[in-house]
Amino acid sequence: MENDKLNPEQSYKTMMILWFAILMSQIMFVFVIFVVKPELFRFDVSGPLLGSSPPVVLVAAGISIITLIASFVLKKKFLALAVAEQKVALVQTATIVGCALAEVSSLLGLMLAFAFDFHLFFVFSALGIIGTLLDFPKRDDAHAASYKASL
Repeated sequence: MENDKLNPEQSYKTMMILWFAILMSQIMFVFVIFVVKPELFRFDVSGPLLGSSPPVVLVAAGISIITLIASFVLKKKFLALAVAEQKVALVQTATIVGCALAEVSSLLGLMLAFAFDFHLFFVFSALGIIGTLLDFPKRDDAHAASYKASL
């Protein structure tokens, strides 16, 4: 994609729409769990902390943490590359990759809720939502990648 064809303001609006859609999808995951499995919201603390499948929960937790860290690292690298190459499209890529990797935690929470009746699934959902909130697109990033700043 040619940089002169991509307006930074239009790019920013597109990133905001994508960011909002990804955030809302994660909130919808929690709502779907509430509708389908309301018993998970009773917070029975008498059972084991890691549920009936501790190895699965621990692996999911490890994957969640790794993908959340990777979301910030890759977003930062894409943003640096976008400014270096003056490509606004890479700013959009940074936002999409960052948010998608942050959403992995919410998806794992959804999987744990449905497949393993894990009552602390909301921790994974919260982690994904927080990661997505931290990946909020910034208008300055799109403008920094759209033209060389003259000093």
